[in-house]
Amino acid sequence: MTTRDWTTAGGGESLLQELTDLPGSVLTSFLLTLADRRARARGPADVLRQWEADTFTGIAAVDLRRLLRAELRLLDAAAGFEAVELPPLAPLSTCAAVGPTSQNKIVTTMRGTEVVSDSTNVLALECARRLRRDPDTPVRLATCQRVVRAQEIPKRPGYSHHFKLFSLATAGRQTRDHGFLVDALIEHVRTLLTGFDELTQEGYTFGRRSVRLLATAARSAVADRIAEQLAPVVDIVRGPLDHPYYDGLRFMIDLSAPDGSVIPIADGGAFDWVARLTANRRQVFVASGLGTQLVVLLFRR
Repeated sequence: MTTRDWTTAGGGESLLQELTDLPGSVLTSFLLTLADRRARARGPADVLRQWEADTFTGIAAVDLRRLLRAELRLLDAAAGFEAVELPPLAPLSTCAAVGPTSQNKIVTTMRGTEVVSDSTNVLALECARRLRRDPDTPVRLATCQRVVRAQEIPKRPGYSHHFKLFSLATAGRQTRDHGFLVDALIEHVRTLLTGFDELTQEGYTFGRRSVRLLATAARSAVADRIAEQLAPVVDIVRGPLDHPYYDGLRFMIDLSAPDGSVIPIADGGAFDWVARLTANRRQVFVASGLGTQLVVLLFRR
């Protein structure tokens, strides 16, 4: 029997359903008691051994001073966004409830929460909270946060289960001819490009920059307008979008690294998360993320 077979063998599925149906407070108490007993059975050597071997633990592979200076440069570039500090935990199903994300890729806690795996999902919650109170005032938020993801990671220097993200989020009521969506997505791309300019003042070197702009057939005309406005400042590569995670539009910023490789360093697009959270289809949400840890490791002279 493998470690996962217990759910389907020997009544495991019925036991799992009974635990699932327990009131939240009862289940939490049970899990905390279980964790307490398991923790008491461990010694200092066990803890140190896990710290050394577990890919979820251990210090980051970047110098903290360099990372903080880089983040401050990026926040300076995002002067039009309110800078917020997010909590390390979010409500259970923050990602899975609004997108095709498996909870198995997220570190779930025993208290009905999950470790933040994507800052943009948490920013969507904050945008929805504000728009429910004031639907006519757009929200622009920026943050830097260490996130944790329980999915397979590339076996390359700088990649780990925990890493820092610089994230932007814009939400508000759609305007005529998708004007709000167009303006928000353009602002995200330009802010990230300005961030790279800011980072050159800290000793970073970036090669060729290009933006891949992907769209579904229904959003093709909108993408044309975005590409037309961005073309004077950056190379644009158009393509089709067939990823259901996005609401018809996605962009990626590729940078040429000093070793000649091309790194997809930033990712963003349109999402229906805030519309679903507020039950208002006219609410638009654009979010983007940049891997600051990789920037520090790969692009600093």
